[in-house]
Amino acid sequence: MKLLGEVLTIEDVIKVGRYFEQVSLSSTSIERMHKSRQIVEQIIENEKTVYGVNTGFGALATTRIPKNDLINIQRNILLSHACGVGEPLSEEIVRAMMLIRANSLALGFSGVRPVVVEKICEFLNKRITPFVPAKGSVGASGDLSPLAHMALTMIGEGYVLKNGEKVSTAEILREKNVQPIVLAEKEGLSLVNGTQAMSAILCVTTNDALNLLYLATQVACLSADVLFASPDAYEDVVWLARPHQGQKTIARLMKKFFEGSKIRESHRSCPRVQDAYSLRCIPQVYGAILDTVKFVKNTVQTEINSATDNPLVFGDQVISQGNFHGEPLALAADFLSIALTDLGNMIERRIDRLLNPKVNEGLPPFLTQRGGLNSGYMIWQYTAAALCNENKVLAHPASVDSIPTSAYQEDHVSMGMNACLKTQRILENIISLVSIELMCATKALEFRRPLRSSRENETLAGEIRPLLENNLDDAFLNDQFLRVRAFVEKRTKSITQEWWNESV
Repeated sequence: MKLLGEVLTIEDVIKVGRYFEQVSLSSTSIERMHKSRQIVEQIIENEKTVYGVNTGFGALATTRIPKNDLINIQRNILLSHACGVGEPLSEEIVRAMMLIRANSLALGFSGVRPVVVEKICEFLNKRITPFVPAKGSVGASGDLSPLAHMALTMIGEGYVLKNGEKVSTAEILREKNVQPIVLAEKEGLSLVNGTQAMSAILCVTTNDALNLLYLATQVACLSADVLFASPDAYEDVVWLARPHQGQKTIARLMKKFFEGSKIRESHRSCPRVQDAYSLRCIPQVYGAILDTVKFVKNTVQTEINSATDNPLVFGDQVISQGNFHGEPLALAADFLSIALTDLGNMIERRIDRLLNPKVNEGLPPFLTQRGGLNSGYMIWQYTAAALCNENKVLAHPASVDSIPTSAYQEDHVSMGMNACLKTQRILENIISLVSIELMCATKALEFRRPLRSSRENETLAGEIRPLLENNLDDAFLNDQFLRVRAFVEKRTKSITQEWWNESV
């Protein structure tokens, strides 16, 4: 993959971050970077005072740095800003962060030498992954702390991940025969000042959310079918009367998943007038969630092809500005958290309907044939309820908070990193919720025999059935759940295909 700075996609980020595709710097980017670097060097030569080139940082912006200290301060900013705490970000998130940082610098607005980006590419290609604590960024001057931990490894300091363990960078660089870089003027600031940690998390989360939503829609159809839901609510005439794109896409997907179902045909003339909302309103709810995820995808797509450090070089001008502010990502992450949380809310209600003998249309209580002696799947709804409760707490928006930093110089911050980290946790819970629904719906399908669902649903259930325990009485089902969850997670982690794009 050649970095141009302006054509990176979320799918590219997944290819490099998760699947280790090789990456290099394009000749076009090298030329642009040389031009902006010349401007920085002219400023240094002429001894003109410019923030970030020959001054201190943040609230220390008015402190002029002597020319003979301009190299030392590049090292100092990395050492002083690497203040993260907590568990490390995953390897794929850190690799995604490195790629996006390299791509942003490749735009040629940052005034850094091409060798800086080439060093990031070398780390990626040799699978050297910095140890980056997850907590400590307020998303104001970008992700200062996470990026400082990342950049420290480039100068031979800090730690990297090896087989999930924290190891000295110097040890790994010797092992991989990699030379640390000596940063020139402005390059330390350019490496730590940007939105790449937030962007990396949102890239991965958005990719996985789109994959999961496709599978979640099919699982919802399987549940709806075994619960004798009427498919009339998903007809084209319905979305034509309210033409939101997401609703249309989900309704058409559901029609595909229902096509040919004998279960559906068996109750066409039943006396039930209408279904519960968790069945009837799937296109409206899932469609709105799809539209939300697509909005977030577009926001992130713009961000990963943007110059987000400060100052930036425009022609012969060096301008101090605020492209590092994480507000676009903070708001998008909070919106995604809310949407995914509501997705979980609807899933939990269908899990209850599959298990609850008061509403599950003739299925045995809690999907066990000998209720009383056995509790069957009863407690999986409790687990689903607990996951939904956690999501509701996590869905509180981080972006509505702001705590000033750097002696009031940074008097409004986005809290975007916390917003992104919460979204990641919510998505993990949704994977579990989809897995529980799939487990219950597949079990329920067996109680509708000899009737069969659609070809699509039977194929899905056929993949899940070997993962389930074949028992009449209660058994330990946690291992069963983990097998089903591994299936769902594998589907979720693939590179997303644009299933939501329609020509009609």
